[in-house]
Amino acid sequence: MDGLEGFEGLNEYNNAGDLIGLGDLNDAELLGALRSMNPIMRQKTINRLAQPTAMSRGSRAEMEKFFGELPSNIKESLIKGDLRLADAIVYSIKQVTSKTTKMFETQDTKAIGITNISNAKLPKNQALLVSGITLLCGTSVDTTKDKVMATDYRAIENYPALCTGELNLKSNKKQILPETSCYLFKTSNFHNTPIGYYKLANPRLILDDVLIELTLELGTLDGLPANAFVYAALHGTITTP
Repeated sequence: MDGLEGFEGLNEYNNAGDLIGLGDLNDAELLGALRSMNPIMRQKTINRLAQPTAMSRGSRAEMEKFFGELPSNIKESLIKGDLRLADAIVYSIKQVTSKTTKMFETQDTKAIGITNISNAKLPKNQALLVSGITLLCGTSVDTTKDKVMATDYRAIENYPALCTGELNLKSNKKQILPETSCYLFKTSNFHNTPIGYYKLANPRLILDDVLIELTLELGTLDGLPANAFVYAALHGTITTP
């Protein structure tokens, strides 16, 4: 970045230092980094770091803590304002035909009402901070796409075989949510929690070049309707144009 360019996007972030590589420096290193800049960039950087911003909340605040882990191309785009942070839900609907259901697969194609990503990966230059997961289930009239999209997806409490199953989430072969009981998603009696939503205590980042592996494992299919479909969604904050 040149001295006069590249700072248009910084004003909306609380920890801009992490985007420009100053967030993890001690005082001496910070002063050294500032001295190495040309005078215009140094003054713009000092002004930005000293400028207070409104406190971020929710998954956005969580995302800002992960700025240091973002690839350099995404950091630079956020700094320039070419990318910004936005609320996001990455979702997929799959039929439960066996004890193992992979909610995102490499052969998937983006289709409104079915899934909003292709090939089990985020679009280029997007990074998602997964703050929570939603799990719902419904019984479709048949397996045609229109009927599946028109299905009423509700709480998993109505599907005991699903409740006793497990869900796990991986990205780049690393665990985000290890094998966890689906009982976590039984939230119908939680008045301040959306139906089927589980808030992660340890949010994690998913980048655009890695597979999203969200897998539902059931111990039994007993009592599960033939046309049972599961809706799963990753909720959080994403980088987007």
